[in-house]
Amino acid sequence: EVPAYRMLYLDEALQENAMMEVIRDVSFASRIEKLQNPDFEKDYVPDSLKGILREYQKAGAAWIGTLYSNRFGGILADDMGLGKTLQVISFLLTEHTGCSLIVCPASLVYNWKHELERFAPSLKADMVTGNVQQRKEVLDRWKEVDVLITSYDLLRRDITDYQELHFFCEVIDEAQYIKNHGTQAARAVKQVQTGFRLALTGTPIENRLSELWSIFDYLMPGFLYSYSRFREELEVQIVQHESEEASERLRKMIRPFVLRRLKKDVLRDLPDKLEENMYTRLEGEQQKLYDAHVKRMKLLLDKQSEEEFNTSKIVILSELTKLRQICCDPALLFEEYKGESAKLEMCVDLIRNAVENGHKILVFSQFTTMLSRLADRLENEETAYYMLTGSTGKEKRAKLVEEFNKEDNPTAVFLISLKAGGTGLNLTTADIVIHYDPWWNLAVQNQATDRAHRIGQKNVVNVYKLIAKDTIEENIVKLQEKKHALADQILNGADMGSGSFSREEILELLGGK
Repeated sequence: EVPAYRMLYLDEALQENAMMEVIRDVSFASRIEKLQNPDFEKDYVPDSLKGILREYQKAGAAWIGTLYSNRFGGILADDMGLGKTLQVISFLLTEHTGCSLIVCPASLVYNWKHELERFAPSLKADMVTGNVQQRKEVLDRWKEVDVLITSYDLLRRDITDYQELHFFCEVIDEAQYIKNHGTQAARAVKQVQTGFRLALTGTPIENRLSELWSIFDYLMPGFLYSYSRFREELEVQIVQHESEEASERLRKMIRPFVLRRLKKDVLRDLPDKLEENMYTRLEGEQQKLYDAHVKRMKLLLDKQSEEEFNTSKIVILSELTKLRQICCDPALLFEEYKGESAKLEMCVDLIRNAVENGHKILVFSQFTTMLSRLADRLENEETAYYMLTGSTGKEKRAKLVEEFNKEDNPTAVFLISLKAGGTGLNLTTADIVIHYDPWWNLAVQNQATDRAHRIGQKNVVNVYKLIAKDTIEENIVKLQEKKHALADQILNGADMGSGSFSREEILELLGGK
């Protein structure tokens, strides 16, 4: 007798042994058949997503469903940008019977909430965030909610509050966060009681064997044995002795439980630019500074006569710029600021994930001081980068571009100021573009994206726009969508004195009703 998760491996091993006669009973044979040829007739695509999911995403949702129906766990390891979140949401909409738990990096908690609101409004989702009391209140009403979302760090701190809860499903996003099985985060996700476990990571796992063991220890404890046995029989044999036999054994074991599709394999028929807004929420000190500045601006506007308003537009533009800097990182405005920046954390997570996936990334910001802040973080992470701003000389500019475009150059990150790098650069080795802050004029932003998305680009380009939710940034994005003419004519800064925008439009940007 062996655990059910061994049956595919066992069946394959028996088939390879021609000397042995094997009789498979009906139940064993039918389960093998179902696993090898998943029942894709069961529709894991709810009506609301039928026109949205691509074929490979439908297959991914059905694959998750097959794991669930067999009581296995698995790793959805699709390449970055292929919509792992959407495939999970499709599965949850089809199967959920009770509350599910999503655990992700802190920078992605709000993005999960936003995606659930967008694609699954029928599911009630709540975030386990805030102070201790607020988190406890959310957990107390867990039975009234379909999906709870929390971060690895908060789950680690609150783990005793989860002891009595039993979830339909636990999904860990960016599963490389538990790659070290000795960490408290790894221990915490494994303590949660749940009927089904799923891991999401775009990071290739073939070469990081202890990491792989930790993720499977979360999914199906015992599947890859104890760590000491795994290390002795597989890791040491593969890494130190380069044993092909051990490699093949491990591949066969994990193959049914890992789904990995690459962009180049599944996006051949798709447009070569995929854009996605990534949302995060300001918290703590950053939120307080933002709220205080909005209040100050509203008071300023309330006190002004129409004539004063018309003559003070440069001052107003300057104040709006300060608001946008607070969204990026309050340290751009306040030298003494030591708190966190929600967007900086999200951006660093995105870059880290992209680099580990073997992508090349362009990061645009209109604030050169923001690029310097990012550069400091990348140095701490020991991630190599290039930086190009208005002060970069022509010769150096050309040399940086040439070096970055070399296929064998390991430096994967290029930080570029929007004005300096918006035109005249060909950076087609990059396939990911991150816009750190939304620019008033959408055309300028699109010009920057086209440094990578142009003739010579062989890969699909993913464009991520980082947006602080419920701030001026979200309103700028709405403005871009609703009022192209207004954005072009007024808010690019060139025509601020033309008097063609109103006090009401400024208040709308500030979130005033």
